[in-house]
Parts: sequence; structure tokens; C-alpha cells
Amino acid sequence: MLAPTDTKERLVIIGNGMAPGRMLEHLFDKEDAGFDVTIFNAEPRVNYNRLMLSPVLSGEKTYADIITHDDAWYSQHGVTLHKGAKVTDIDRDAKTVTSDTGITAPYDRLVIATGSNPFIIPLPGHDLRGVMVYRDLDDVDQMIAESAKPNAKAVVIGGGLLGLESAAGLKMQGMDVTVLHLMPTLMERQLDEASGHLLEQALIDRDIKIMTQASTDHIAGDGKVEKVVLKDGTELDADIVVMAVGIRPSKALAEEIGLETEHGIIVDDCLRTSDPDIFALGECVQHRGQCYGLVAPLYEMARVLAETLVGEQSAYAGSVTATKLKVTGVDLYSA
Repeated sequence: MLAPTDTKERLVIIGNGMAPGRMLEHLFDKEDAGFDVTIFNAEPRVNYNRLMLSPVLSGEKTYADIITHDDAWYSQHGVTLHKGAKVTDIDRDAKTVTSDTGITAPYDRLVIATGSNPFIIPLPGHDLRGVMVYRDLDDVDQMIAESAKPNAKAVVIGGGLLGLESAAGLKMQGMDVTVLHLMPTLMERQLDEASGHLLEQALIDRDIKIMTQASTDHIAGDGKVEKVVLKDGTELDADIVVMAVGIRPSKALAEEIGLETEHGIIVDDCLRTSDPDIFALGECVQHRGQCYGLVAPLYEMARVLAETLVGEQSAYAGSVTATKLKVTGVDLYSA
């Protein structure tokens, strides 16, 4: 285990997702990387591969199978990881970070990697018990618990990648699953019309019901979800409703401390925010007017930031590399 010294810069990272994890891998590969690293992770666990939540939901893998960096990895690299510690305050003058668990850590350089928040459609009934999102392991655990109930029914609102992944996983857990999508074809941002229809048929062949051009009016139930009612009057029985209609950059913490934001936390080509000692990385970032949700550009950001932190000349150009996606055995590509 590396012992922190007085000569090391104090690098504090808020968030422990895939992008900051990859950034640290690049950083630790560099001989001249002299940092005393502290991570605050709102989740009560180590870093894991969120792309593999779908096989965990379907029962094909477990949480242990998708861990990227275990406790031994953090110890090996001398990283202090605070699990279950959500950062609630950043003092830019004192250069400290404080969590809701009462931990305060000083920084020389700070990386905000707070990711994104799932968007919840503010429909009547959206706050009923049984309405959930699909973003992290806690969500998956909740879905698996609900799927264990006899004859359980799920309605998934959203026919994008996350919605279809959750639908496929819930179906494999034995639930009766219906997907509602507002547009005429599935995954219309990634697929042309013909490919969208082929994907729809592949899901139907797996006994997943698909309703396109379906507009939800409200969610009904007495304290808990009982049904979803569409604007045309159609009623669908449901034990759970999964909202998978998009994400929004998690920028609230940056806004509270006066960093420049728009849709996300605004950064330059070196991933530096409007405060020269604070950087941002991942889905919370807005770079040249663009926010990113795919892994390929986030990993490119991670490489650039690692190089920037050690003083190398590096710049993020904002290009998006083609990324392979997979939904229930159907291979797709998103450019």
C-alpha cells in the first residue's frame, strides 16, 4: 500500500462510477502521478460496471461478477474510499469537501464526477410506491425483489436502451412485461425505422409486449402502483412501473458553489470548470454545448483528464466513437 507523503497533491473525487474509475487507471499507469487520492461515493460499495446491470437483473450475473475495482485495488494504490458518503458541501475558499456522514477532506485539485439523474415524468401517480428507475444496483435489487412475487406485472415507460434492457431482464426473472414508447419505433435515436421494427419483433418473439406511439396519462393505485392508464383510455395492470425516459446531468452540487453550468457542468477541452482547481468528468459534463451518455466519450474524457492532471498536453475534442450495444441478443451500434 502506498503511503501518502507531504509532497503529494491531494486529489479528491466526488463520484465513483465508470469514468472516474477509468481516469484513475490511466493516472496510476503514469510514473509521475504523485497524488494522495480520496473518493467520496454516494453508493455504499466499490466501483462496478454499470453496463453489466442488465445481466445482474436477468439473473445471469451477480454483483460480485461486475466489480471493476475491489477493496484490495484501492488499498494497493493508497486510495481512501468513503462509501455511502454523499458530498453535500464544497468550500472553494477553504478547498474542502464535506459529506452527509460528517467527513471533511481538503483538496488541491477536485474532480466532480456526479454522473446523471434519471428523469421522472411528473405524471399523476409518479410518486406511488412501485414506481422506480433503472440506474444503479439498488434499483436492480428492488426490481428483482418485486419480480419474485407470483404473477407479477411490469410496465416499462421508455423504449430506449435502458428501458429495453430493464424489460428484458424483468422478463427473464419471470415477470409479465409491457413496454410503452411514445415514438413510432424503438430506439429511434440510435436505429433507423427498419432496424427499430426488427428490434421490436425480436422482443415480441421473447414474449415482451411492445406498445409504440403510446402516451401515458397517469399511474393509478391506492398508495402503491396498480395500473397504468394511457391517454386513449387503455388500462394496463402493473405491480411496478419502470421509468426509463432519459437522464439529466447531475449539476446541482456545482451550481450551489457557483460553477458555470447550463445543461451540465461546463468544462473546457482539459475538463477544467470555471474554477481552475476543479475539474468535471462523465455524464455531468457539458463540453462545447454537448452532454454525453455513452461510455466511449466518457472514457476518452477520462484519458484526457489523467493526462491533464500530470501536466501533459492533452485536449478532449468531443468526438464520439462508435459503441456496440446489445439488447436481448440483438447487436446494435450507436455512432
